[in-house]
Amino acid sequence: MQTKANIRRLILVAALVFVLAAFLTACGKGPPPGVKYQCPMHPTFISDKPGDCPICGMRLIPIEEKTAPTTVPAYVCPMHPEVTSARPGERCSKCGMRLVPTGATGDYPKAHKTYTCPMHPEFLTDDPNERCPKCGMKVVEKEAEDRGPGTGEISPTRGAGPHPEQGPQGTGGKRKVLFYRNPMNPRVTSPVPAKDDMGMDYVPVYAEEAAPAQGDVEGMATVEIASNGIRLSGVQTEPAVVERVARSARTVGTVTADETRIRHVHTKIAGWVEKLFVNFTGQLVRKGQPILSIYSQELLASQQEFLRARETAAKFAASELPEVRTGGEELLRSVEQRLRLFDVPEDFIEELKRSGQPKRAVTLLSPVSGFVTVKEIFEGQQIEPGMELFAITDLSRVWIEADVYEYEARSVHVGQEGKVTFPYDPSRQLAGRVSFIYPTLNPESRTLRVRLEFQNPDFALKPGMFANVELPLDATEGVVIPDSAVIDTGERQLVFVSLGGGRFEPREVKLGVRSSGKAQVLSGVAAGEQVVTRANFLLDSESQLRAAIAGMGKSSDHKHGGGQ
Repeated sequence: MQTKANIRRLILVAALVFVLAAFLTACGKGPPPGVKYQCPMHPTFISDKPGDCPICGMRLIPIEEKTAPTTVPAYVCPMHPEVTSARPGERCSKCGMRLVPTGATGDYPKAHKTYTCPMHPEFLTDDPNERCPKCGMKVVEKEAEDRGPGTGEISPTRGAGPHPEQGPQGTGGKRKVLFYRNPMNPRVTSPVPAKDDMGMDYVPVYAEEAAPAQGDVEGMATVEIASNGIRLSGVQTEPAVVERVARSARTVGTVTADETRIRHVHTKIAGWVEKLFVNFTGQLVRKGQPILSIYSQELLASQQEFLRARETAAKFAASELPEVRTGGEELLRSVEQRLRLFDVPEDFIEELKRSGQPKRAVTLLSPVSGFVTVKEIFEGQQIEPGMELFAITDLSRVWIEADVYEYEARSVHVGQEGKVTFPYDPSRQLAGRVSFIYPTLNPESRTLRVRLEFQNPDFALKPGMFANVELPLDATEGVVIPDSAVIDTGERQLVFVSLGGGRFEPREVKLGVRSSGKAQVLSGVAAGEQVVTRANFLLDSESQLRAAIAGMGKSSDHKHGGGQ
């Protein structure tokens, strides 16, 4: 009986298990067999059942299995069958050949020439007559060192030398890694591969790269670049030649009035202005032209005194005594001279003699011709002796004053020829000479002022106008290079000299005259040597980098501290 009861329990348990399994299968609660799940944000976390990501808590999603394509690609590269496309007319990304229909037969070469754009090396083609679709430049043939052996495939190093892990060409051995450096700061090194704060991998430094730096320039090393790198970086050179170079001082001048032709008009007596004949500043007046009429008690008394002296002289003229006659004549001359000293015009004195009647107002005349640049009086105004009434400036001759720098001042001398042009009238050009050099230097601008004089009969040159002044300085002969070849650091001047074979040596030079895009070399470069005129700043950074790596390499054998 007990055995039968146990058998019934086992059958009941099995039935319940079967029913529960059938129920779970019908409701879809169980995971499909073979399905994997991963986190959308952390794809490295993979689970064989659904749930939540333990890192971020996001719901896991099923991983879709990618099946191999069942269709055959429409177009393929004859040289690289792995390069395919569904669109016609495209080119192989490795050799530049046009893709052909799949299954097409033809006699395709095992090796061919590949052409590329000098400015966009990513564009490849096998047609030498094609132009770059980005810039329109004509394509050029890629050099053999840029290709893999026999297939036309571009090497990963793009012609920069052997593979990073291989030794020099022809040796077959592996290159020795001394240490690893920070890609942004070569002075930070590590004996093992590492990453910097931005996640960038440290760059390996090999034994040949850390060779002692060559050259006499401190902190710089000779740079060696493959011919393909020279072409892509745009390095250009020009020879140093012996020729005559002349420099000139170019500066901006200002038109000013000739100070020797400025006249101030004053009165020597007190009085009141009865009438003004010059009414505004800038008015042109001529010598002898009336400028104002003045009433002065002193002038009126002097006129009356002159008339009385003339009557007295006439009476003394009838005397028999010579002393009396002479005294009357001298008295008349002294009174008449007094009127002249008061700037009374000769015409007014002659009229006074003819009429014998004194006048209330006396008209004063302009002493010079010119423009009224200062006017300090108005009609009815009282004036005093010594008071400035007008300033009259003669602009028939003007000065042009220009400032030259301190280093140019030693080459400027009185009598030196100068050329003057005007920005508002390029067709007009004046030739003059330096008439005066000021004895003091401007302490703020560190410039010295020079003066040139020019006739101005038509008054076209007006004070305050700007002018372009060019003073040719001394010419000299020597070794000359393009000015673009010079790198001026502020402390020294450098050039890169091509040694041939893709090697460029930095040299410190001393320069003389620099003018018109050329520089005279006093020392450092000889005639006939090729100097870099373009992309020299790229060479400068590479030279400093190699020198820094060489400096680190000296201590690499006995100093590896994880990061310095």
